[in-house]
Amino acid sequence: MSSATSINALTRGAGLVTATRLLVARQLRYMLRQPVWLASGLMTPLLYLALFSPLLSGLGGALAGTPGYAGGSVIDGFMPGLLVLFAFGTGMGAGWTVIGELNSGVIERFRVSPVSRLAILLGTTVKDAVMFIVPAIIVVAVAAVFGFDVHPAGLLLTFVLLAGLAAAISTFSAAVGLKMKVIGSLAAVITGLQLPLTLLSGVLLPMSLGPKWLSVLAHINPMYYATDAARHLCAGQLDVTAWLGFGVVAAVLALALWWGTRVYSRAVA
Repeated sequence: MSSATSINALTRGAGLVTATRLLVARQLRYMLRQPVWLASGLMTPLLYLALFSPLLSGLGGALAGTPGYAGGSVIDGFMPGLLVLFAFGTGMGAGWTVIGELNSGVIERFRVSPVSRLAILLGTTVKDAVMFIVPAIIVVAVAAVFGFDVHPAGLLLTFVLLAGLAAAISTFSAAVGLKMKVIGSLAAVITGLQLPLTLLSGVLLPMSLGPKWLSVLAHINPMYYATDAARHLCAGQLDVTAWLGFGVVAAVLALALWWGTRVYSRAVA
């Protein structure tokens, strides 16, 4: 569908599904015109895999018996955490995109359009979920060369889980960007949240290796449940931990969409 046709459909007030599809396609076309961002996003997990995971090889004995580290296999436990980190990073970039659209007048043009404000938000959110899955497949393929034990069904469910996580974070980041309106303010919020959320999620090492107080603190972090669930799923275990991860991610996504839609409805009024 051409850009002119897309604009006409949105101007006429297309339904939620149609409008979301058109806006996702628009966002994806923009990303494909900027391949440097795709390459940059893909390099981060590959560098972690190549340069950080070898540092953990001496911890095999300490990790034996830890969920996701069957037999002390470092790569099998490290890879799911890396995918969580990838999903988090993919979603967090949404705020910068929204501020760019705000400064370029795109958001202003949406004010006079009858298109659903939820569809405008979903255009960014669904795009980021897709942008997580496609490069993640490449990263997993590389990890398999490093010895990652692939469980196809568990890996598929992991992608579903973490696409939801990327969508939730993207929704939050987009809404914060629309409220802040300034890149410096957005960067302060994102940077302030990024470090504690990632450190308390166990993406690099399981939280069970730390003191009890750190493990207790980690349980208030939604990313902790996603990381635990991803490790279980990648090990082929669809158990209570995995279902809890799905429940937490679904709840966070629903809350983010509710709040994000309110922010968009007020900003694009």
